Amino acid sequence: MPASRNDAWVVAGFAAALDLALVVCAFGLVSLATDAEVVGDPAVGVLVGPLSIGASVAAVLVVLGFRLRRPERLGGTVLLAALAAWAALVVVAIAGHALSTTGSVAASVVFGFAFGIGWFGVLVPVIAAVAASFAVLVARGRAAGMDRPRWPWERDGAE
Repeated sequence: MPASRNDAWVVAGFAAALDLALVVCAFGLVSLATDAEVVGDPAVGVLVGPLSIGASVAAVLVVLGFRLRRPERLGGTVLLAALAAWAALVVVAIAGHALSTTGSVAASVVFGFAFGIGWFGVLVPVIAAVAASFAVLVARGRAAGMDRPRWPWERDGAE
């Protein structure tokens, strides 16, 4: 099995970690700049935001894990990762709202889509696309024979 197939889940894991770190950073900066809460409805509770972000990061991990196994066919991977991240965010927000409030299903759907098209919801697919782009670049490089970076003490030859 080529090295790129073995590395697909490792690259996807690092891309998912990058995605999570960038989302947390962006949410913090946007929240500070706009003086807005990530989840605007206090009746929803404190878990809907983190669970939605966790689901979006997991979606990026799964999409990249499967798509990076075939580096010769990576067209659309970035778009697919972004759409999967946004869809997971919205679905978990809808489910979280439905479970934590006594409102109707229509109110939960409106909440989920409003969360998905707000500042915080728009950041998720954009950041997922950035992380997926880096993952695709690494996967293509590994498929073309690129070696992993070496520490200075691992390199051959003395200075």
